[in-house]
Amino acid sequence: MRRYWLIFAQAVTVCLGILFVVTTLRPDLLRLAGPGAAPPAVAVAGAARPPAGSGVGVVSYADGVARAAPSVVNVYTTKHVNVPLIPLPDDPVLRQLFGQVPGVSRRQATTSLGSGVIVNQDGHVLTNYHVVQAADAIEVALTDGRRDTAKVVGADPDTDLAVLKLSTLRALPAATLAADRGLRVGDVVLAIGNPFGVGQTTTQGIVSALGRNGLGLNTYENFIQTDAAINPGNSGGALVDAEGNLVGINTAIYSESGGSMGIGFATPIEIARKVMDDIVKTGGVKRGWLGVEPQDVTPELARAFGLGADAKGAIIAGVMRDGPAARGGLRVGDIVQSVNGKRMADTAQLLAEVAQQPPGQRATLGILRAGKPQDVSIVVGTRPGQPR
Repeated sequence: MRRYWLIFAQAVTVCLGILFVVTTLRPDLLRLAGPGAAPPAVAVAGAARPPAGSGVGVVSYADGVARAAPSVVNVYTTKHVNVPLIPLPDDPVLRQLFGQVPGVSRRQATTSLGSGVIVNQDGHVLTNYHVVQAADAIEVALTDGRRDTAKVVGADPDTDLAVLKLSTLRALPAATLAADRGLRVGDVVLAIGNPFGVGQTTTQGIVSALGRNGLGLNTYENFIQTDAAINPGNSGGALVDAEGNLVGINTAIYSESGGSMGIGFATPIEIARKVMDDIVKTGGVKRGWLGVEPQDVTPELARAFGLGADAKGAIIAGVMRDGPAARGGLRVGDIVQSVNGKRMADTAQLLAEVAQQPPGQRATLGILRAGKPQDVSIVVGTRPGQPR
């Protein structure tokens, strides 16, 4: 009996030793031996990747790009310029051939490129004003290879937006416009356009900031800032969310070299939508206007007016004669603190809020005059058109 017990103990010891070695060096053998164990995954070159929605950790924005990309077009503009006269040498033979012509001149075509977004099936394309400014001819190329000429329906230099109309193509792939004010800082966005003319390109980033202004780009600035790479040729292209909804029109970049440095700016869709609707309906954009020259309340001015250090608003530094503000009784030195009950932090916010007021309607301005608060009712005028 003792002999059998020794054999059993030695066998158990050997088995435990083998199990310890296998567990330490080749744990995969234990998984293979388990009931219902799947065969090992073997990496094979060229094997298909798991689909984006398979839940295995693969992140892809292919569905959003596929939804948005067909509506993004390349915009080619041509402008004819006169080449300066080339002086002719004072030679008797040339004088006999050309008479008294002092030189030779010719017209030369220069071509530039940008991007645009098809916004409806009727052939309207939204792009930047600077892309088509002063163009003599405009051609639009779709991702499916079709091309068409286009004309400018209207433009709004104050927001650097323009609307084009294709000449013949209809039943086009239109972009899906996102809901107003749906973006948050940190949301993933994709920029689609034609950078440097290499062809349609998609870059990815996040929303870095909202409501950027004071950049000196437009009269009315309320930009989306993103780190999605935007380069020359992307102007007028689409900024979309991860689902492919249009959230903005790519407008400008901050760059010291001409290439992307991770700071790009796009016009929000809520602004672009209103500008587009006004242009399509009336051919232009009408904005509210007071006829004043406002100035930010700085700490120095706040002390001079006897205000608190954290005072906000806009000081009226000038009033146009016979303008809406003058007729409504607004005076130089008044401090505008609110418009229709909405607090105004600075000049940019005041101008933007007044611009949104329908011309011909009354707006109530909450002001400080000689340190005393009061309300002034003004009939909003129409902002004069800017030269194109």
